[in-house]
Amino acid sequence: MTPFGTTALVTGGSRGLGLASAEALAESGCDVVLNHFRDSEKARRECERLGDLTGRKILEIDADVGDSKAARAMVQKAADMLGGLDIVHSNAGICRFTPYLEIDDENWRRHMDTNFNGGFYVTQTAARMMVERGKGGRIIFTTSVGAFRSNATQAHYCATKGGLHLLALGMAIELGRHGITVNCIAPGWMHTDINDPQSRDEASVKPWVAAHVSVGRLGAPRDLKAAVLFLASREADYVNGTTIHVDGGWNAQL
Repeated sequence: MTPFGTTALVTGGSRGLGLASAEALAESGCDVVLNHFRDSEKARRECERLGDLTGRKILEIDADVGDSKAARAMVQKAADMLGGLDIVHSNAGICRFTPYLEIDDENWRRHMDTNFNGGFYVTQTAARMMVERGKGGRIIFTTSVGAFRSNATQAHYCATKGGLHLLALGMAIELGRHGITVNCIAPGWMHTDINDPQSRDEASVKPWVAAHVSVGRLGAPRDLKAAVLFLASREADYVNGTTIHVDGGWNAQL
């Protein structure tokens, strides 16, 4: 598959699913900006590693995507650093596992700001640039299986992912005529920093996997790469407003 251009921005790109996406794009021939928030040391190490591995320009920007001014400025800076943006993967997200009755206002706002509002700020800014350039583009959201059903202790998280799903559909309807496709990747239970303690609890994980995941294991960040490369490719020109589930078969049982 041929990437749609050679410049990409990945938010939440210094670790987990975002880092896997950045790796996939860099390995396919893209220069990439890794956005992160207060993770500069790790981001710099990953930029150096990926640059050495691929020979591409890999840069990092520290910015809170939940802050409108910071997010929009970050996208502009990324475009300036790379000479434009062809591909944007809006991936940054948080999940504080909290029972619904214990979710306070700060917790709720932070999930909305990072997971949902940040996706809007980043992609609207990027889409405006893509429309102005007139060359099209690729926009990808990381949503979740939780965009289609909720889970205990994740009501706030799943609400934001459901919102992103509908935002992407609306964007796809309006931006397709500009040659910009907008699609989602919905991961299932992926072992990342966000859920590391839960993912290592074998007493809980093994029976859950047996009941829900037909391939028989939890997901890993590397499992996201093929979906990113496809949705970011020129070959996916007619794929717009859809979701690829990367969940080992969990969604098939919903």
